Amino acid sequence: MRFENVEYLMLLIIPLALVFLLNSKSKTLESYFSKELWKKMQKKGSGFSTKLRRYLLLGALSFGIIALARPVIDNGEITVKQEFVDVVTAFDISQSMLAQDIYPNRLEFSKQKFFELLNYFKKGRFGVIGFSSRAFLVSPLTNDFATLKYLVKNMNLEYISLKGTDLMQPLIVTKEQLKDSKNRALLIFTDGGDSKDFSKEIEYAKKNHIKVFVYAVATPKGDVIKTQNGILKDKNGNIVITRLNRAIKQLALKSGGAYMEYSLGKGDMKELANIIKAKFKAKNGGKTVIKDTRELFIYPLAVAVLLLFMGVFSLPLGVKLKALS
Repeated sequence: MRFENVEYLMLLIIPLALVFLLNSKSKTLESYFSKELWKKMQKKGSGFSTKLRRYLLLGALSFGIIALARPVIDNGEITVKQEFVDVVTAFDISQSMLAQDIYPNRLEFSKQKFFELLNYFKKGRFGVIGFSSRAFLVSPLTNDFATLKYLVKNMNLEYISLKGTDLMQPLIVTKEQLKDSKNRALLIFTDGGDSKDFSKEIEYAKKNHIKVFVYAVATPKGDVIKTQNGILKDKNGNIVITRLNRAIKQLALKSGGAYMEYSLGKGDMKELANIIKAKFKAKNGGKTVIKDTRELFIYPLAVAVLLLFMGVFSLPLGVKLKALS
């Protein structure tokens, strides 16, 4: 048997110190009165004595500390099928993602698709970043999808103040977030940006074993960009129209990932999830070795609750104080 949180056992000093303190001070009050007067002042009833109740409560505290230390029994190692994959998801938050050629706009549409995708990764972990000309971390890898959805949902328009789309940024953050993994998955929701040459990004992805999966969120026809100051214009005063950049497809395919364009249907996220899982199960063999342990904290916890109940609720009934004469 061993303890997962062995540092908590240091807290056992507290009940030991209290035992010593109570034993050394137990007769202090009694020493101020004569034996006959002290007996008249005592509470009488059918419950446990005060001294016994103290020890019951100290016992409850001690067993509670042992439960916090999490005693476990090791049953060796077992091999199980690996049914999860770590994925870093990058949302393009450049101004072009405000375009409304996809309702309500490209970014909000991407969020809804991401929420749908999570339904097919119940045993997976996701990290989230936002990027444009630079990247920032929204959430590290986690399987707490409720919190993840909240954070992604609240990536509001205040973040979208940067210009340009630098696809190298999410690659760099992915390498950092998945540094302990040999095979790395990066899913990007983007309209593709403006670049036509992704040779540097492809080289970086291959060198660092990053498979890029691109979900393109834009139409070939494109749309204008509506900002708080009106429709976006270039330096010459011409209205900017942003369109789907299919050149980004090369980054996905040459890195060993996959490319998919947006769809209003619901089947595309299930298909994308299956593609991602297939890419990594083929490499990892679908198996991993884990330690098989049996948790024992429930037993000291049960003893602690029992002692606490006895110490608190086994109080004298019909307690009366004799009048002093």
